[in-house]
Amino acid sequence: MLKQYYYEGAIEAGCDEAGRGCLAGSVYAAAVIFPADYVNDELNDSKQLTDRRRKMLREQIERDAVAWAVGIVTPEEIDKINILNASILAMHRALDQLKVRPEA
Repeated sequence: MLKQYYYEGAIEAGCDEAGRGCLAGSVYAAAVIFPADYVNDELNDSKQLTDRRRKMLREQIERDAVAWAVGIVTPEEIDKINILNASILAMHRALDQLKVRPEA
């Protein structure tokens, strides 16, 4: 997994979006906080995974994470604010829902 590069000892969250390349549909973003010593070499690029393996990793993430959340921006919102701002908004929504607040 990634090392803590920014603030040693701080709680850091990882966040990424999906759906930005779709012609129509919502934009989703997930935020996750893993324990500081967490290692899972399979967590890399979800586009390289089979659907079955992606579902199995989702279960592992939900089980192993200190906190996780998903933010969604609807097509109607995307039309009003554009796709870039929708991606950023989805990430903010995911981060805002975390049960543990990141410090960095």
